[in-house]
This record gives sequence, C-alpha cells and structure tokens, in this order.
Amino acid sequence: MTWIALTDHSERRLSLRGLGHEKRQTPIVADTPDQILNRGSIVFETQVAEDSKPQVLFGYTTPHPSHRSLVFQAIPGGGVSMVQVQGDDIAHAAIAHENAGRAEVLRLTYAWDIKYNWGRLTLEQVGETAVTSVVVENPLPLTLDDLRDLMLGRGSHDYAPDMVFAALSDQIEPIGTGPTLAPNTPIATPWGYRNAGTLKRGDTVYTANGEVVPVLQTVTRSVPARGSFAPIRMRAPYYGLLDDIIVAPEQHVVIDGPEVEYLFSCEKVLTPARNLVNGFAARTEPCGQLTQYSQIILPNHETILASGAPLESMYIGRMRRDSHQLASSVLFGVDRNDLPEHKSPSHKVLKWYEAIHLAKRRAA
Repeated sequence: MTWIALTDHSERRLSLRGLGHEKRQTPIVADTPDQILNRGSIVFETQVAEDSKPQVLFGYTTPHPSHRSLVFQAIPGGGVSMVQVQGDDIAHAAIAHENAGRAEVLRLTYAWDIKYNWGRLTLEQVGETAVTSVVVENPLPLTLDDLRDLMLGRGSHDYAPDMVFAALSDQIEPIGTGPTLAPNTPIATPWGYRNAGTLKRGDTVYTANGEVVPVLQTVTRSVPARGSFAPIRMRAPYYGLLDDIIVAPEQHVVIDGPEVEYLFSCEKVLTPARNLVNGFAARTEPCGQLTQYSQIILPNHETILASGAPLESMYIGRMRRDSHQLASSVLFGVDRNDLPEHKSPSHKVLKWYEAIHLAKRRAA
C-alpha cells in the first residue's frame, strides 16, 4: 500500500509515485484527469465538540461539466456523515457518536473498492479501542481530478479549522489498534537489545518483571506523520531510558513511584505518551510526511523494556473471536489460532488531566 496525498493546515501534497519513504520509480496511476482510483482509502482526523452545530469538515464540489462532490459533515452529538454525488448518482452514509462531554479527536476512514461494489465508513475515537463501521452502498468511483480537487483544495473546497489532517492511500487501510514504536526501538531480550522491527514470531523478550516471554507476532505499518500518528521523542534519562526513543502518541508508558501511590493508591499506572509531552522529558519529533511504527504481540500484552523504559506491548483484546474485525485490522492474514486473547490492562490508565497533574507534581 502507498500513501499518495496528505493535507493539513500548513501544506498540501499529492504525488502519483507516493509520499516520503514510499515513493516509487513509476506512477501508481496514470496522470490523466479521468483516471479512476478504483480502490483506496481517505483517512482524516478532526476535533468535534459535543455541542457542535452541523458543519462541513472536509470536501469538494465541482459543478462543471456535471455536478460532482464528496463531502464529510459533522452532525450534532459528534457523529459524521458522508455524501458523494456524481450527476444523478448519490452514495451516502452516517455514523452516530456519543460524545463524552468534551472536544474529542475522531478518526474517519472511508474505504472503497469499485470492482467489488464495496464501501465502508469507519469512526474511531483516538485513544479508545472501540471501532464503529457502516456500509456505504454502491460507492462511486473517484477520478484523479476528483482527488486533486479534494486533497489539493482546487475549486470549491472545504477544510474546517477543526480538521487535523487528511490523507489518501491507494489501498484499503486497516482500522483499529496499530503499532506504536519506531522500528529501531531497542527491546530487551535474553540476547541483548534488538530492534523492535527485527523481532519475529518465536523470538523471546524480557518483561519489566524479568520474565522471558515469546513474541507471537510483529506488526509494522506506515502512516501519515500527523495528528494521533505524529511521532514523539521520549528523552533519556527520563522514565528509565538509556537512550532516546521515538513512539506514537498512543503508546502506553508505565509509571511508578511515590507520587503514583499517593495520587492513585496503586503501585503503577499507564498513560499515553501524548500526555507526557512537556518540551524536555518528551517532545514532538519533527519528520516528513510519513512515519513507520512496529510493535510486538505477547501472550498477555506484558510490559516490555524499550531502551530501559517500561512500555506496554500491543493490546488486541479478543480480536481473534471477531473474524470481521480481524480481517479489517493490521493483523489481516494472520491465523486467528496464532493470536492470544488479552484481558483488560492490568494497571489504571490515566485520563489526560490525571497525567498532567502527575507530571506537575513530579516537576515540582
């Protein structure tokens, strides 16, 4: 799969040979205005408040030579609708979302395959495991001109201030949980530290408790380096790190110490790395359009040692029981019998305000 377009509030890029490290020698599709991308995904993130009024988030409209449009709109309560029009043909779908009472970041993925007359609109709340999908009946083909109007902002175009980024891939992008460690992250094993991206099924790693457990799967994926995928540099010697590491914002970090016991009445807690960004112990990492992440799946999503820091391994819950969810995820093609079932995290996962309060106490 190849990402071919990326847009945010600072830049818009579309390359028929692919972006960043995925750039190819030859174009993925022919450079003609009516060339059709029969299969692909549009992924975007947006911040939607509970009391938000209906508003167009992202889309384009072209009146000539015939009416063509693709519009994603926020609906009251946090849901999102999609309407695609080509002349007299219309494709539409809507997903309702129960907002938790504050502005949240939502990730929307519209995927289509014209050959199989298949379309899917998916909504995920960043930081949560729930995934909601609806079928898009009779999806309409998108031409290269359509995609340029949408991604490059040509003609009548909408890109709301609440938008974080939007990206276009030529393949059906996976939904749900994903990898969160840079592939070169050193992971403690009985044979010394090894890069996360080089580990494979059958290898063993150390847990933070000193146990040795087998690696059941290793997952790697390229994603746009924006929004909830934008890399974070965790800096040594904070959190027990021996060297700096790069992680995704949703990577869970294990934190312990007297402040944890005092504030939360437990020995250890978990927090996403995004809650630790403060400019010195953790900070955003400048990069290009794309970034790559890897992660390992262990029997009980045990805590691993990444360059000395305790981080949670990949959590997949009971995905193996849901064939549809499994086929739609980064684990597509993996035998369900080779996957474990994970219980809920063994440590309390901090809310954003709890993590900020803990960080302030530690800095005091």
